Amino acid sequence: MQKDKVYDCIIIGAGPGGLQGAIHLARFNRRVLLVDQGGGRTRHARHIVNYLGIPAIDGLELTRIGFLQGRSFGVTVKSRTTVVKLSKRKHFKVQTAKEGFLGRYVIAASGAKDILPEIENLASFFGKGFYTCVDCDGHLTTDTELVVMGDNLNAVRLALGMKKMYTDRITLLLDNFSPPGDFLELLLEDRISVVKGTPAGLIGEKKLTDLRLTDGRTLSCQTIMASYGWELNDQYLRELDLERDADRFKILTDHAGESSMPGLFVTGALRAGHSQAIIAAGQGATAAIEINSRLLGL
Repeated sequence: MQKDKVYDCIIIGAGPGGLQGAIHLARFNRRVLLVDQGGGRTRHARHIVNYLGIPAIDGLELTRIGFLQGRSFGVTVKSRTTVVKLSKRKHFKVQTAKEGFLGRYVIAASGAKDILPEIENLASFFGKGFYTCVDCDGHLTTDTELVVMGDNLNAVRLALGMKKMYTDRITLLLDNFSPPGDFLELLLEDRISVVKGTPAGLIGEKKLTDLRLTDGRTLSCQTIMASYGWELNDQYLRELDLERDADRFKILTDHAGESSMPGLFVTGALRAGHSQAIIAAGQGATAAIEINSRLLGL
């Protein structure tokens, strides 16, 4: 523990929400600590084209610039550091494996991670033919031969939705899941082929050409949209009795992003509602302005 040193705000996670919150607070000359585990969904994004003012950028570059901006205003960064526990008495205590930090406020911006199938060559095509976020990358499947795959009803809904938006050539691969009869009728009406099976490998040289299944069958495709769900990076918050949504999954907040624990703000995928890079950035800015107002006591 760094004795007697209390940060105005400790931010956990360095995606767009965390970085934007850090930049805003540091511009107010607040003492800000940004704890960054590394990785993250944004840094793996290859095609961000819906961020206002930036025609196209990849997530790694977006966060690199964000770190430079934050440091230019005096943000302290702890890189490759994982928060293991968050608690609160007079101040918040952010505990890592090696040390602890005190803060008056906390912004939880640690995001989520995709649940991915174990298939060969995934790294070669991730973000280059193989996608997991329709809001982020759905447009890249326009007029392509598409396989939508998953093991839940969301995958079925995804296939039906993508047919209306992007392409007529869709095969739905369902892994150990059978959709209800009414959804089968909708798939039939929309002429979406349904295949039962488990994905095993991606095939192609520079571009994706086929998906191989565990039984040896192959499905021709130029793009894949996978829907196996995702997990929140919220292990350090699970001992806290925070209000969550009806599924006990995402954290509920007020208009400024404050959770049911006073002083704990939440941005991005952790928070109920839609999650996109530009949305998270706005949430980070909103939280920072609210925190600064409270620090001023006005």
